Amino acid sequence: MSARPIASATVSFGLVSVPVKLYSTADNSQKVTFNWINPASGSRVRQRYWDAAEERLIEREELVKGYEFSRDQYVLFTPEELKVLEAQSSNAIEITEFIPFDQVERMYLAKAYYLGPDRGGERAYRLLSAALQKTGRAALARYAARGKEYLVLVRPLGEGLLLEQLFYSEELRSFDEVPIGEGEVKDEELALAVQLIEQAASDAFEPHKYEDEVSKKVMALIEKKIEGEEITAAPEVEAEDKIVDLMEALKASLGAGAGGAKSAKGRKPAKRASARASGAEKKRAAGQG
Repeated sequence: MSARPIASATVSFGLVSVPVKLYSTADNSQKVTFNWINPASGSRVRQRYWDAAEERLIEREELVKGYEFSRDQYVLFTPEELKVLEAQSSNAIEITEFIPFDQVERMYLAKAYYLGPDRGGERAYRLLSAALQKTGRAALARYAARGKEYLVLVRPLGEGLLLEQLFYSEELRSFDEVPIGEGEVKDEELALAVQLIEQAASDAFEPHKYEDEVSKKVMALIEKKIEGEEITAAPEVEAEDKIVDLMEALKASLGAGAGGAKSAKGRKPAKRASARASGAEKKRAAGQG
């Protein structure tokens, strides 16, 4: 089933215009969600609006939008005035410069959308993707939509394009506000930490190896509930004594094989390698016998 576009826009660089469509990168249908239900009737309850000043329910048709310009003070807008504000949006993605896409810190990323060509824009779309791919650059652009102007990054993804919505610099806190305390990094501890990382290192990002185990367990419990079974909490497992000494914790982690992860050279930890070797010897001995 083809993805449905959520918006249309035009990417402009130089005198070239590329009509595009935006698609969500996420499939929210996979999420486990719950609704509020009245247990007496078994019906789902609906959200209502309560005016505390008038102490009565307000119907949605009575509401208008407002902007809080001072504490508890609002300027109100009619639907017609809101349309004027939204008219400031051109749905244009205007490229201002091309930058190395590996220079953008990940903390600037707010959201991501797939870009697909709109009717008649296929050749220009593929041209932009190929040019960005060849130069190793991404397009930094301004995107005016829904009464706002967004800072976005358009970068190549395979033969296509990805649009990443970025935070403006003033929207981000400085890391200087984060207290990290004092602490000495000892050479021997650093060496063991590096060894632990190398032991569990991989040469590629393979997200398909990971699944949402919590959601799977929740769905399994939901299925039991649907079948009429009661859901009971599993008995708590007493936590093992934690190793508080950093050096001992590193040594214990290395001894555990980091969960059986591959080493940087693609080898399994020694215990598993020896286990495979002994298994092979047994097979050879059985064949000889």
